[in-house]
Amino acid sequence: MAVREVLKMGDPRLAEVARPVTDFASAELGALLVDMHDTMAAQNGAGLAAPQIGVPLRVVVFGYDTNPRYPEAPPVPPTILINPEIEPLDDAMETDWEGCLSVPGMRGLVPRHLAVRYRGFDQRGRPMEVEARGFHARVVQHECDHLDGVLYPQRVTDMRDFGFSDALARAGRFAGGAPCDDPPE
Repeated sequence: MAVREVLKMGDPRLAEVARPVTDFASAELGALLVDMHDTMAAQNGAGLAAPQIGVPLRVVVFGYDTNPRYPEAPPVPPTILINPEIEPLDDAMETDWEGCLSVPGMRGLVPRHLAVRYRGFDQRGRPMEVEARGFHARVVQHECDHLDGVLYPQRVTDMRDFGFSDALARAGRFAGGAPCDDPPE
């Protein structure tokens, strides 16, 4: 359908809490999902939340086989997740680099739960429940944060671990993804 503009950090709409989806059969939801997939693919994203394109609904899409922004990351199954809930499986945390289409050109070290269970609904309103570990769990947590108005820089615990990808790479802090952080021309 369409590649939408991705809102950037500073846009007040990114700080809002999104509303639950109530009509799974609506043409608007179907069109939104197509636009989200098109936008995520055009930007080489690992995931995208509806608020990132200005739609305040609790909808995220994520997944890929390979991703140039995260060349070392394992595949994440393509997923549509509506009205999600996340439950940590234990107290184990992992800190790793994150980027975001709404914070282009930057990376930060973010602590996240290593393993989570997420529940929600697919595009037809069918319940789903999945356990995820590692990068898959990180992607889900990152995208669902958008639904609550949270961007990953708010989760960085030491601002010395947040900066422009190219500067972090020159300093030997961050090795991957610098050329792909900004949207393709």
